[in-house]
Amino acid sequence: MNTQFQLGLKRLMDVIAATVCLVVLAPLFVAIGIAVALDSEGTVFFAQQRVGQGRKLFQMLKFRTMLRGAEEIGSGLYVGIDDRRITRVGRFLRRFSLDELPQLVHVLFGQMSLVGPRPALPYQLKYYSSRSTRRFLMPPGITGWSQVNGRNLISWPERLEKDVWYIENFSVALDLHILLRTFFVWLSGEGIYAARENFFFTGKDDVPMPSRENQ
Repeated sequence: MNTQFQLGLKRLMDVIAATVCLVVLAPLFVAIGIAVALDSEGTVFFAQQRVGQGRKLFQMLKFRTMLRGAEEIGSGLYVGIDDRRITRVGRFLRRFSLDELPQLVHVLFGQMSLVGPRPALPYQLKYYSSRSTRRFLMPPGITGWSQVNGRNLISWPERLEKDVWYIENFSVALDLHILLRTFFVWLSGEGIYAARENFFFTGKDDVPMPSRENQ
């Protein structure tokens, strides 16, 4: 199959899967929303600006798993396994990646795909090499090649290289393979949190992610 046909098939699979999941999981969405609202003050959803295909910005949704205003306190964007900003419900949602479910809406509307590189944060763009920017040739995904090959336990250079490898070797068969492996990663809880403070690779040095403590 040629690439354009496979991309069309990928989009069709995304639309069908996202639609079915949103309908079937609607009661779970309601239950999670109620649990988040009762557990701590703040909105049910957490919205954060991310970079999509072609470097277009969009507001990515998740179920809120941390205290209100968490980005402005403690270690900022970095979240560790014992982070006190994570709520009780949030810890459960993170363990099973249920906080990512709202991203099915982005898949339905074409901002994301089921499989692809994870959506980047805007501040990271200036650190990308010309090769790394190839990851923006396709929509970002809920899961991806780097997510089933170490997730947050591997370094940023490794993540970016795996993302580019996925772009260069894309096929529907590869997507199906990644989705199957995602199920086992999901069961194991592998790589939910980084083993140490998360760093973003510049090409020369590692640059710490923004933190209120460093401002």
